[in-house]
Amino acid sequence: MKLSVYSLIVGIIGLIFGLGMIFLPYQVVSLYGTKLDVGGQFMARYFGSALLGLAVIFLTARNATTFEVLLKKGLLGAFVFGVSGLLVSIWDRIAGTHNALGWLNVILYGFFAVGWGYYYFKK
Repeated sequence: MKLSVYSLIVGIIGLIFGLGMIFLPYQVVSLYGTKLDVGGQFMARYFGSALLGLAVIFLTARNATTFEVLLKKGLLGAFVFGVSGLLVSIWDRIAGTHNALGWLNVILYGFFAVGWGYYYFKK
């Protein structure tokens, strides 16, 4: 199997599970016979944001022919990870799921989103 085909398969699986974990964490995890409380659902959402970032990397970089193109696609995936994690962490704070330390997640994912976005969009 070619690397590009394998990357496509991994990317599609990551996209499905990443979006599933972000938007339907209880339902996705219950398929495995496990039940999540509200805090666990947000932990699954954070995991989903990481899967989504990896999916973007695998889907967009599967045909990369140079290191520069591969790096650019990696930066795009990292940016998606940062932005989706930032949105999940803000959602988490609004829901009031965790204590005040939850603001650390907002700060960290904001830092990730701004940093990776800066390097991705930089000429």
